[in-house]
Amino acid sequence: GQGVSAIVYRALCRPLGETVAVKVLDFERTNSNLNNIMREAQTMILIDHPNVVKAICSFANNQTLWVVMPYMAGGSCLHIMKSVYPDGFEEAVIATLLREVLRGLEYLHHHGHIHRDVKAGNILVDSRGGVKLGDFGVSACLFESGDRQRARNTFVGTPCWMAPEVMEQLHGYDFKADIWSFGITALELAHGHAPFSKYPPMKVLLMTLQNAPPGLDYERDKKFSRHFKQMVAMCLVKEPSKRPTATKLLKQSFFKQARSHDYIVRKLLEGLPGLGARYQALKEKDEHLLAQKKMPDGRKEEISQVLILNL
Repeated sequence: GQGVSAIVYRALCRPLGETVAVKVLDFERTNSNLNNIMREAQTMILIDHPNVVKAICSFANNQTLWVVMPYMAGGSCLHIMKSVYPDGFEEAVIATLLREVLRGLEYLHHHGHIHRDVKAGNILVDSRGGVKLGDFGVSACLFESGDRQRARNTFVGTPCWMAPEVMEQLHGYDFKADIWSFGITALELAHGHAPFSKYPPMKVLLMTLQNAPPGLDYERDKKFSRHFKQMVAMCLVKEPSKRPTATKLLKQSFFKQARSHDYIVRKLLEGLPGLGARYQALKEKDEHLLAQKKMPDGRKEEISQVLILNL
């Protein structure tokens, strides 16, 4: 897969005897400084949780940084939706995926990290149905030199998933920004796309700040349970202090329907074309649409998320 400043390759790691993903970051093509890039790599190596992608190792090579990671054969939830489930997943699948994501966020927040880019494109699935939160390209650590910073002020993230306080840049933000993004991701998994995804970035910013928070309140959402709607509403509160923590969210009734890894294998992975084949098919389709110049702005945003993802 290829993004703005990084390419991800599938490779064989001979010492481990297994397939891995290698993320190659080009220092000359990224807006981040070298310290930020090295911090991302260091963070990924230090991480130790089953629901967060851990780097196996990293090393510099000329003007690039190579980060070796486990190969997530299922790809991202966005990739799976675009290939097979364009209208989103059923509720039990969503509950299972989001429970794993919350466990990963709980771990990150406990250790002082803000992910800052929670979305379906960064929820990865391995061949055994394991779910991991990946891509720390814009992550931040609240702990520096042993002291806790009260809030971050950097404007980063993807507009459709970005919390209002991150957009406003008035008082900074903390880990509660991830909870907003988590709520938007829940809607994305339910509908097949994020709210406002058909609009250009600046309009997304205005709509997020000026409109009431989105929710599961459309006619098509009648199929979803009251517990699901309540959980989403808890996350999408504009006042950060009123949003729950990841730990509190995990106790919500919605997650009682979450299933095992085997369930994810049966519901999502069985019969699914290989990641390489899916990537190529989506790439060819998108190139055809671009050539015809018929692609709306929102679709371009969705595609950019697909192509940034692993392989």
